[in-house]
Amino acid sequence: MTDQYQTFAKSPIGKFVIKNLGLPAPINLDRFESATPVVKGAVLFGAAPASTLSGSIAQVLANIHANSYTGNNAELQQAAAKTGLNLGAFNQGDKESKFKAVIFDASGIQNSEQLNELYQFFNPIARQIQTSGRVVIVGITPETAKTVKQAIAQRALEGFVKSVGKEFKKGIAAQLVYVDEGAEANLESTVRFALSPRSAYVSGQVIRVSKADVADVDWAKPLAGKTAVVTGASRGIGEAIAHVLARDGAHVICLDVPQQQADLERVAGEIGGSVLAIDITANDAGEKIKAAAAAQSGLDIIVHNAGITRDKTLANMKPELWDLVININLSAIERVNDYLLENAGFNKNGRIVCVSSISGIAGNLGQTNYAASKAGVIGLVKFTAPILKNGVTINAVAPGFIETQMTAAIPFAIREAGRRMNSMSQGGLPVDVAETIALFASSASTGLNGNVVRVCGQSLLGA
Repeated sequence: MTDQYQTFAKSPIGKFVIKNLGLPAPINLDRFESATPVVKGAVLFGAAPASTLSGSIAQVLANIHANSYTGNNAELQQAAAKTGLNLGAFNQGDKESKFKAVIFDASGIQNSEQLNELYQFFNPIARQIQTSGRVVIVGITPETAKTVKQAIAQRALEGFVKSVGKEFKKGIAAQLVYVDEGAEANLESTVRFALSPRSAYVSGQVIRVSKADVADVDWAKPLAGKTAVVTGASRGIGEAIAHVLARDGAHVICLDVPQQQADLERVAGEIGGSVLAIDITANDAGEKIKAAAAAQSGLDIIVHNAGITRDKTLANMKPELWDLVININLSAIERVNDYLLENAGFNKNGRIVCVSSISGIAGNLGQTNYAASKAGVIGLVKFTAPILKNGVTINAVAPGFIETQMTAAIPFAIREAGRRMNSMSQGGLPVDVAETIALFASSASTGLNGNVVRVCGQSLLGA
C-alpha cells in the first residue's frame, strides 16, 4: 500500500509544511541490492583503549573491502594492519567528511567513568553520518563481564545505542552487538548485516553473539545447497521470506494451507521452489515437513511464519477465537519443533527461525490472544536455545508495523500512528523482516542462538 504521507513529504510544499510544523520527515531507506558493496561509502572505525575486539572487527572490514578510516589511534592502526586493513587518517576537526557507517569497539570500557569514550568519539562526528547510515557498537556481554563495574558499563551501552537511533534520524540505524568471551570469530555475519542495507528497518537492537564453530560461506550465496521450509509462504511476509532465502541460494519449500494452493504454486514457481500444502496445526505436520525436506537432501532451515489475528477485547472474545490463535501461532510451532528435534528432522547446523511480534513484547488493545501467542514464541526461543544440539540454533524476529494486506485494512488513524511512531517515521516492508530472518538462517550465523530482534524501525511501542 502506498504511503501517501511519505509521498507528500517529498514534494516542495510537503517539505515546507513538515519543516515548519515539525512533523516527521520519512526518507526512502536504502535496501539491499545484489552485486553491490556491503557498505556504499566510507566507514569510520573507533575503539576505546585496551579494547579486545578491534582485530576481529578489522578483519570483517577487510573482508568486505570497506573504505575505512580512523582518528589518531595507534592501537587501532596496529590491530587493523595485522588483518591487512588499511585505515585512512581522519582528523576529528574535519567537519566536511561524511561516513556511511561508523563502528566503535567498546569492549575496553571497564567502568562508568570510561563511558566518556563514547562521548569523545561520537560527539564530534554525530552530524557527519550520511542518510541511511549505520552506527554499530560492539561490546562485551554484560553477564560475562569480569567485574561488576565492567558489567554496569557494558550494560550502559544499550541505553546509548537506543538513544542514538532516535536522535540521529535521516534513516540512520544503530545496533549494539554483545560478544561472549571467545566468540570473536563468530562476529562476521552480524557485523555485515548491521553495516549493510539489509538492516534498513532494524534499529536500536541488541544482538548477542556466542562462541560456536565457524563456518566458511560464499557470502554471495550464503544458503547455497540448503533446504528451507517457510510456513505461511503464500503471500505477504512469508512470500518475501521465500524470495530472500531463494535469492541467497536455498531451495525453499513453500508451505501453507491447501486453500492457498494457487498462490503457493505462484510463489514457488517464481523462486524455483516446491510446494507443501498442509494444515500446520495437524498432528502429522512435522512428519510431512520432514518427508518433504528429505526429498531435497534434508531440512536445514525452518521459518515459522504462519500466523493469524482474531482481534477482540477479552470481554468480547469467544473461546474459539482464543483457541484458534494460540493453536496456529504457538502450539503448532511447539509440536512441529518437538517432532523434528526428537526425530532427527534437522541436518547438522540446522536453523529454526520464529516470527514473533512487537505485540508479544508491548501488548496491544484487543489482542490478548495474539499477544499471548507471540510472547509465547519468544519464550519458546529463549528456553529452547540452551538445549539444542548438533549445531542447531533458534532465533526470532519481532516485526512492528509492516506494510502488508493486513495492515492496509487497519483504520486510517491507527495505521498512520503505526507508521509514524518509530525512528524511521514509516512502516517497514516485508523484505525487511525477510532480510533479518536470512541473517539467522545463514550458515555463518553459528554464534547466534536465542536472539529476538525487533524489525520495527525502533518503534516507540515496547521500547
